[in-house]
Amino acid sequence: MNVSEIYNKDVYTDSGQYLGKVKDAIVDLEKGEISRLLMEEWERASKDEIRKVLQQKSVLFKNIKNVGDVVLVSVSPQSKQDIPAETADLSR
Repeated sequence: MNVSEIYNKDVYTDSGQYLGKVKDAIVDLEKGEISRLLMEEWERASKDEIRKVLQQKSVLFKNIKNVGDVVLVSVSPQSKQDIPAETADLSR
């Protein structure tokens, strides 16, 4: 599956909560894999806005259970805080 096939799909948790539509993705170029799906674009966002998007409007790709007509994710309270330090530290 190409990442472009996931764009604009609705994202739901496994408990049925609607999270939004896939608007962007973060790709780990070293590993050659998607690390996060974003439900908000961050192209022109400030550092504070980017941090908010990562914490509140994104899901880890490893938490995706299924991609079909919608994207189904398993979201635990811990997974929302699972932002790598190098990503969360935007002051670099």
